Amino acid sequence: MNNLKIAKMFREIALILESENVKWKPRAYNRAAITLESLDEDVSDIYKREGEKGLTRLPGIGKDLAAKIIEFMKTGKIKHYEKLKKEYPIDFDSLTSISSVGPKKAIKLYKRLGIKTLDELKEAAEKGKIRKLEGFGEQSEREILKGIELLNKTRGRLLLGDVFPTVDKILSQLRSNKDIAKVNVVGSFRRMKETVGDIDILVVSKKPKRIMDFFVRMPEVKGVQVKGLKKTTVYLKIGIDCDLRVFDIKNYGSGMLYFTGSKQHNIKLRKIAISKGYKLNEYGLIDRRTDNVVASRTEESIYRSLGMDYIPPEMRENEGEIDLALKHRIPKLIGYDDIRGDLHVHSNWSDGSDSIEEIAVKAKGMGYEYIAITDHSVKGLPVSGGLKPSDFKKQKREIDLVNSKVKGIKVLQGVEANIMPDGSIDVSDRILSELDIVSAGVHSRFKMSKKDMTKRMIKAIENEYVNIIVHPFGRVIGIREGYDFDFDRVLDVAKDNNVILEINAFPNRLDLSPYYVRKAIDKKQKLVIGTDSHSTEQLWHMKIGIGTARRGWARKSDIVNTMGLKKLKQMIKLNTRNMC
Repeated sequence: MNNLKIAKMFREIALILESENVKWKPRAYNRAAITLESLDEDVSDIYKREGEKGLTRLPGIGKDLAAKIIEFMKTGKIKHYEKLKKEYPIDFDSLTSISSVGPKKAIKLYKRLGIKTLDELKEAAEKGKIRKLEGFGEQSEREILKGIELLNKTRGRLLLGDVFPTVDKILSQLRSNKDIAKVNVVGSFRRMKETVGDIDILVVSKKPKRIMDFFVRMPEVKGVQVKGLKKTTVYLKIGIDCDLRVFDIKNYGSGMLYFTGSKQHNIKLRKIAISKGYKLNEYGLIDRRTDNVVASRTEESIYRSLGMDYIPPEMRENEGEIDLALKHRIPKLIGYDDIRGDLHVHSNWSDGSDSIEEIAVKAKGMGYEYIAITDHSVKGLPVSGGLKPSDFKKQKREIDLVNSKVKGIKVLQGVEANIMPDGSIDVSDRILSELDIVSAGVHSRFKMSKKDMTKRMIKAIENEYVNIIVHPFGRVIGIREGYDFDFDRVLDVAKDNNVILEINAFPNRLDLSPYYVRKAIDKKQKLVIGTDSHSTEQLWHMKIGIGTARRGWARKSDIVNTMGLKKLKQMIKLNTRNMC
């Protein structure tokens, strides 16, 4: 799609302008990029149908940016972008994916050492050249090498959230095909792993040739690697492989179980099967004495024949779930339709692309009872273009207007405030006391010692107005590991102060991770799932947040935004002035 190509250019323009200390344009380009990335329709189709007016109706796209989009569609280029790239021929995407290398440092590395690519950065760091530059030093050099190592661990894998839209389109097309009786995605995608190396899909069909012909012609397919009647492998335009396998209905369940994994989960299941006189493979659970198939049609029948509860796919990691299943103690996990509202959403009052009314209408259409607008505060995170103290009352008037217009959903006014290095909140208590809900997060000084970061977090939690700690570890998958703090201590203080920790559902965060979700639940600490959406088209990220919660064995009762608004405000210390 043209959308992603243009969005990438706009983001690079923003990075370069930001490095040159241009004040407002970087935000405008980033906002337009968010809009383009969120569109379901190719921007070229909008232009063909509605012309320039159709483009300028999109959030964050005025005449100047619309002209650049039109220029790209007509020429395949944007002159302004080409000019900037000639001056800075840097692979910004790769270099700035290292957490310790921002756009300004990337440009300094280019000007001083001629570094344009990640490989050149690694070579310079390994040779000790970077430590000699002003503003870097030995520590920076070590962090760069560590960042490259972290990035390499996820190379060849895509974020779950980035793969989801393509998988949904493929499944929708397969389900519409009358020659297919059953279709399911399996593998790490079905287990809702945070990154995906490839996609595996199983179907039931009596006409495999027609199915494979249909599959390889899908618009999401870039090329065909192997094509057969039982299995076909294609390379998708998003950059990963997709396997389609045809199974008979009689062993579809065993195929689902086998190809869902995980490998270690399946190994332990096979050991249990052997101990009971069976063998287990993709064709079924088979009696070793008679060679008769005991169970194969459904996954449930296989687990049942092994004397176990059915284990949800998200739990299948061989981390104690099999022992629970043998004891018939598998928890009833939170369902994908259990959420009643989203408490972490950004509007165009800060760095979001949509208005509060547009967000409310979309959330209502999703069946939500409430939605919280939690725009950034400006003091501790100026790059976000957040709210100044004088903006909160103005925003409140707009929220009141939306609540009077859009019936059937309650819009709450909140904030995503910044936890300063000393643990204070960058919004005054006077303002915080007037908001419906207060979220706080660390957005700077990630490299504090474990002791100091723990103190910082605890002080923020002890603020009487703070309700939620967002993205608690601050990790960015494949780019930045979470900062170090005493999670158990912070968890205890949060519980004592009735403060909720978030499972941030943004695709490159998924923070808390499943490991920490389980730790929190073991201590009976309630959690919240927030999408951190910056456009209405990102609200669906709630689904992968729920998947992360399920991977952490969370039940409906463990997640506070499965509650209705009345019960929610009893659960956490919400300001009730706007709740009536």
